[in-house]
Amino acid sequence: MAGHEKEFLDKVNSRKAIVGVVGLGYVGLPLALSFAEAGYQVLGLDVDEEKVRKIGRRESYIGHISAARLKETAIHFSATTDFRLAEEADALIICVPTPLTRHQDPDLSFVAGTVAALVPYLKKGQLLSLESTTYPGTTQEVLRPPLEGRGFTIGEDFFLVYSPEREDPANPDFQTQTIPKVLGGVTPACARVGLALYGQVVAKMVPVSSAEAAELTKLLENIYRAVNIGLVNELKLVADGMGLDIHEVINAAATKPFGFTPFYPGPGIGGHCIPIDPFYLTWKARAYGIHTRFIELAGEINSSMPRHVVDKLAGALNERGLPLKGAKILLLGMAYKKNVEDMRESPSLEVLRLLAEAGADVQYSDPHVPALPRTRRATYDLRSTPLRPETLASFDAAVMLTDHRAFDHELILRHSRLIIDTRGAFPQGPTVVKA
Repeated sequence: MAGHEKEFLDKVNSRKAIVGVVGLGYVGLPLALSFAEAGYQVLGLDVDEEKVRKIGRRESYIGHISAARLKETAIHFSATTDFRLAEEADALIICVPTPLTRHQDPDLSFVAGTVAALVPYLKKGQLLSLESTTYPGTTQEVLRPPLEGRGFTIGEDFFLVYSPEREDPANPDFQTQTIPKVLGGVTPACARVGLALYGQVVAKMVPVSSAEAAELTKLLENIYRAVNIGLVNELKLVADGMGLDIHEVINAAATKPFGFTPFYPGPGIGGHCIPIDPFYLTWKARAYGIHTRFIELAGEINSSMPRHVVDKLAGALNERGLPLKGAKILLLGMAYKKNVEDMRESPSLEVLRLLAEAGADVQYSDPHVPALPRTRRATYDLRSTPLRPETLASFDAAVMLTDHRAFDHELILRHSRLIIDTRGAFPQGPTVVKA
């Protein structure tokens, strides 16, 4: 075992290693807290000064992470915007966004920019891990060259791995520590070092043969979900045409104890992973002359669902003698999934945009989103509308887009004139239209 590897492992095993986490969002913050709770000194690095200030005040900016948890880790966890302090860390874990360009191509500017900001302050013996979802080859093609440009020999005096995040915000059944973690190293020594570090805070490590295998594993996980959601969204259209309730059908099929995994339809797909990850693979596949038709078709179906919701709403209003233009519409739920405040790529925003373009008078209610934030597509000056009987009755229709647990479903059902239900949240009835 080479000297740098042994030195790193000794620090990890003795809890003397300093862990740097770059990007303190939905992935980076819980990871940083996990290492701090295990007794490591953790240095958070982020360009967002407000996040750094809130961590300094031990205030949480993510709903499912409590301020108490931040306070309990105060002696082990600090944050800064000064990337020069990266030289103090023994391990640096990159957890930054990997969005798409306006042409739906991978945008690695956050990853590349982060690496460029870190490289001048890196030193021999460190570990660099990338957790951001990306296409196979990113670790080798984007991270490795600038490291070797500094004179590091990967696997000997510097270690490089890819270990994709698997966070599921607000899921009470799984936390960072209990979700098995995949890791692929650029060399065997890199893998050993990475497994040793993450193994201190994650119950089960899943080593794979290379960084590329780990990168593709992450894409497979999310493409699997995107394709199956696309399938069930298409089946929803078929069931609707036949006058059947797709949720009843799915729940019946789910009683089969083998060979079936239930997926549920909705107004589209959202979050940072499912709407984006398939495009990373289709883009990379083109370099090998492969056209990923199956994946792209699922993407087309999922992308069409907000338009389907608006069409169902327009049809239901028309049956009641009301045009969509000028109609008062209340959108229920703007976050991309229930019980969180995360707005990234939420299909609710697309429904809002389509309704606004059609001339509807649109408001929203979401207990987790008090005001609509600026997005890469648009800015809306809207705040959440409290749900009261007289408020619900004043709208021509309410559209259930995100079925938050905090919503009073009985109240909504009793006082709404018309409900467009995209989540199977309400029983079929004279005022409920499934979409």
